[in-house]
Amino acid sequence: MSSSNGLPPAFSSMWRALKRGYQAEPLLLPVAFGFSLLSAVPDALIALWLKFLADGVLGHNRRLALASSIGLGVSAVATWFLRVTSDRVQRRFRDRVTIALESHVAKLQASVATIEHHERPEYLDRLSVLRNQVFVLDHMYMSLFSTCGWFLRLGVTLALLVSIHPALALLAVFALPAVLASAWRPGVERTAEERGAAANRLARHLFDLATTASPGKEVRVTRIGNGLAERRRAAWERSFAPVAAARWSSGAWYAVAWGIVGLTYVAAVVFVSSVLKATPGQVLLVLAAGARLSAYLGATVGEIGFLRGIWLDGSIRLAWLEDYAASLVPKAAEPPPEALREGIRVEHLSFSYPGAERIVLEDVNLHFRPGSVVAIVGENGAGKTTLVKLLCGLYPPSSGRILVDGIDLQRIAPDKWRSRLSGAFQDFFKFEFQARHTVGLGDLPRLEDGRAVTAAVGRAGAGDVIEHLAQGLETQLGPTWPGGAEISFGQWQKLALARGFMRARPLVLVLDEPTAALDAETEHALFERYAEAARQGDGAGSITILISHRFSTVRMADFIVVLDGARVAETGTHDELLAKRGQYSDLYQIQAAAYR
Repeated sequence: MSSSNGLPPAFSSMWRALKRGYQAEPLLLPVAFGFSLLSAVPDALIALWLKFLADGVLGHNRRLALASSIGLGVSAVATWFLRVTSDRVQRRFRDRVTIALESHVAKLQASVATIEHHERPEYLDRLSVLRNQVFVLDHMYMSLFSTCGWFLRLGVTLALLVSIHPALALLAVFALPAVLASAWRPGVERTAEERGAAANRLARHLFDLATTASPGKEVRVTRIGNGLAERRRAAWERSFAPVAAARWSSGAWYAVAWGIVGLTYVAAVVFVSSVLKATPGQVLLVLAAGARLSAYLGATVGEIGFLRGIWLDGSIRLAWLEDYAASLVPKAAEPPPEALREGIRVEHLSFSYPGAERIVLEDVNLHFRPGSVVAIVGENGAGKTTLVKLLCGLYPPSSGRILVDGIDLQRIAPDKWRSRLSGAFQDFFKFEFQARHTVGLGDLPRLEDGRAVTAAVGRAGAGDVIEHLAQGLETQLGPTWPGGAEISFGQWQKLALARGFMRARPLVLVLDEPTAALDAETEHALFERYAEAARQGDGAGSITILISHRFSTVRMADFIVVLDGARVAETGTHDELLAKRGQYSDLYQIQAAAYR
């Protein structure tokens, strides 16, 4: 199968990676490559100088002996000088291109409009291997430069050998099994690594559980540390077992191939010295060039193996990620409305996660009116968060559509739609920056806007968190950083809520259980204040979507959606749903009884 540019996929991925390196460092790349080739020439000519030296000494030719001695010295010094220079230039290039490659991979993952690649196991396995390989992907360039240098050495050495007798070219022919084994072996190991990728991810997850601070309390209280270590060991062995088996089998063929190279070299020396009756200088050339040929072959085969390993494990996966990101570049270009007039309609919406058989949402029909506060309730697994993901455009619907003021959401540019969204989630991330930036990230253009950050903190009721920080908004968060402050989970959650309030007038504000760590009274007071502000006009032309298990908060909503078994069970206001005496009424009465 060929790629779009006519090259086989492996060569295409290599070419794309090389272009990426050239784009990052257009001057250093050719300079590093040039020095790598230059350093190969004087090294390969040493065998020729040895021949001339032997001919000069044995033939009593002082001028030839002197010239060859000078040639040996110059070759030795030039080899050292060019190798050191080449290594330093390549190291400089590698350091700079590493930053470019890591940034490129991170940007590719972050720029994908959906989050499918973060949740599908097969994609996670590929990304896991790529994340491991991106730190050595920069070695691909060094390995490619070195491989070209070794090929140049091989070419010069073979030319010297053929000058003695054409039959000595067979040394290269009998070296082909070693080259083929080298090219074949990394592919076998790569396939084995992919088979064990899931177990490897599990092993790293268990290692993090046993060694990081967040789960540390539970690990010690439950005394599961030894169990985690044993399970981690077992998972690692499951991941490494296919790799070890592949290495043993491929290693056996590798040894046989190199045995053929060694026998051929011995036969070449016997042939030149006994059959050809060559001069001592010619025999010395064959001995030196043949020995160097073996060393060059070993180095070339090693580089090819390493290069092919990176080629397959790095550049091909990088090309896959580039193609995956490119395939999901949205063709939609319509802007979202400045303010909602008709609201958001969900029409016959169904969804199931890729690779899963279970339908999460089925034939959902809803209408969210502008300026309203909408609550979504239901048992765990009813599809509440999934509906929010679809409204945010993080997944496309399996069927049906979402209309924003009559425009299909699939036609609205995702980045522009996301710029009009805001939200806070129960599974928020702890951004360990200065408190100002931890909140300000909610609206990146206003990251340094102190008034906007202070206003968002006030709307979230997080003022008490900032007051207790030694340097207020300038305080570094996170105890692992110099001078970093350690705050509670509830305080982190308040800051996450403030981050969700950074955008003053979003079209849609999503609050997916963002105050689960707060007590019921605090949550009620917070959302009562916010809902009142929304109804008084601050939220005109926008919609607030609230997911909560606390019905004291839910009852404040203008419109309540009850999900059950992937379908909409009921909709209406709090009073209307109580009057229906359906599922909502039952859930509300159960929770209310707990507070009596």
